[in-house]
Amino acid sequence: MINLKSKVVLITGGSRGIGASCVKYFAIAGASVAFTYNSSKLQADKLVKRYSKLTRIKSYKVDVANPKEIQNCVEEVMNDFGHIDILINNAGIWKEGRIDKMSLAQWEETLRINLTSAFLFSFFVIPSMKKKRFGRIINISSTAGQRGEARYSHYAASKGGMISFTKSLAEELAEFNILVNSVAPGWVWTDMSIPALSDKKSFESEIKEIPLRKIAQPDDIAGPVLFLASDLAKHITGEVINVNGGSVMCG
Repeated sequence: MINLKSKVVLITGGSRGIGASCVKYFAIAGASVAFTYNSSKLQADKLVKRYSKLTRIKSYKVDVANPKEIQNCVEEVMNDFGHIDILINNAGIWKEGRIDKMSLAQWEETLRINLTSAFLFSFFVIPSMKKKRFGRIINISSTAGQRGEARYSHYAASKGGMISFTKSLAEELAEFNILVNSVAPGWVWTDMSIPALSDKKSFESEIKEIPLRKIAQPDDIAGPVLFLASDLAKHITGEVINVNGGSVMCG
């Protein structure tokens, strides 16, 4: 039912986890796929090889903490694919930082990678979307951005900022038919979370807080992202889709 054959999507942090599942889902839906990676070249190459049979796909090495590399990436994608219809701001990091021990460098690193990169990718992509009077921007936030997270205040702040950024852009860009939404995952089985979830005591503690009593798979997040990029969601903007098994229930 979802057919994106005429669309081009740019997915940041697309080589692993949620990003890789987004690459898969959008390739299956027929979209032309551009995605970024930083250190995971092997995984990126595997994805390109796997889905090149379905659609046009290309990976781009980008340090999303570097504004110039982000600008160059968007320009390269525009040159390679002609346009960008859908932007998925997914790249991010999650590192522990107790407030009385966190350095300014640690704080700024998380904000720069998780939030500023989303601003910059949007900044460079939106002008062409405005010209076409069409665009879809989907920001991957987190339950941490809604309820906070002890020992990860920098991460929670970055994701809370992304939610507010989403709502602000949704109102600002609506007149150009550019829809801006967010998907907020809870716990997901990814390389980033596996070390924490591998601890039996920690896992049992977290699973008790999830009504569905299970941890999401990356595909569970990619599905709602694909939905928001499709015409099925053409009257939805400024929303946060919570995908957390019921662990955080908020409007």
